[in-house]
Amino acid sequence: MMNRRKFLATTAAGAAATALMPMPFVRAQSETVIKMGALKLIHSIAPHFYEQFTPAGYKVEVIPFESPTEGKNAVVTKSVDFGMFGIAAATLGAAAGEPIVVIGGACNKGMGVVAGKDSPIASIADLKGMRVAIWPGSTQEVFILERLRMEGLSIADITPVRISFSEMHLALARGDIDAYVGAEPAPGVSLASGVGKIVEYPYGTEMGALNMIFGAHSDTLAERPELASVILDIHRQASEYAMANPEAMVEMAVMKLGQQRDAIELSAPNVELTWYFGETELSQSKIYAQHMVELNQIQALPDFDTLFDTRFVEELKQKA
Repeated sequence: MMNRRKFLATTAAGAAATALMPMPFVRAQSETVIKMGALKLIHSIAPHFYEQFTPAGYKVEVIPFESPTEGKNAVVTKSVDFGMFGIAAATLGAAAGEPIVVIGGACNKGMGVVAGKDSPIASIADLKGMRVAIWPGSTQEVFILERLRMEGLSIADITPVRISFSEMHLALARGDIDAYVGAEPAPGVSLASGVGKIVEYPYGTEMGALNMIFGAHSDTLAERPELASVILDIHRQASEYAMANPEAMVEMAVMKLGQQRDAIELSAPNVELTWYFGETELSQSKIYAQHMVELNQIQALPDFDTLFDTRFVEELKQKA
């Protein structure tokens, strides 16, 4: 029977021997986290598909924002690494000297001019004398004012009503307005509920269906260009997947946005998720900026050479 002294001696010897044994080598596992800003709109649903296309060694954290301005400001303040927001927000920021750079596309279309279901309004020309909800400073404002001009009208020919996108459908349902120039899913909600009808999807201008872009801080591109290549490739795959699988896009939008399925199903065909930003988009963006100057939304054109950087999407296009 081992006495206490011998037990302690044996235990100490064993511990010493163990301490001298080489420890197994353990490689530290680390991931590069990319913070991605996305709006709470179906236009910005692509980031919610990123996980399945993210390569080993990276993790994308999707951070939601309520408005394009919030999303753009998050990029400018480096609260996020990249973000999706309207071309209007990007142009406003760049014109004010903010270090915002458009490096890719995010979403085209997604807009709609909506009137009451039984309204006599059947065309843009019919908006004359009507109460029309428009969100000042938005991409939609520039599009509708250009469409009015094309019909020989101006803002003076309608009664513009300042209402946020989220309130437009309800204002139409209450009869507070005769029509609105909205962003999906509002047009889809108005259609699904039987409250409204589509007057026009306003894509017949020189600006085409340009809407949302993929932006970054200029410092990020200068200091970590490889990060831009990685996230844009993830974005490309996610966008193409969602467009090729509309039911998956609807399902994700219902889950992430909390919208009714019937409304999202009507909104989805009016949303074009994209990643490429080439000569056509550059031309449309410059025309858009010129309209912003004419509308006094900005005092002068931004420096296009610093606002746009398409090298990353061009490299992706070559590989695709």
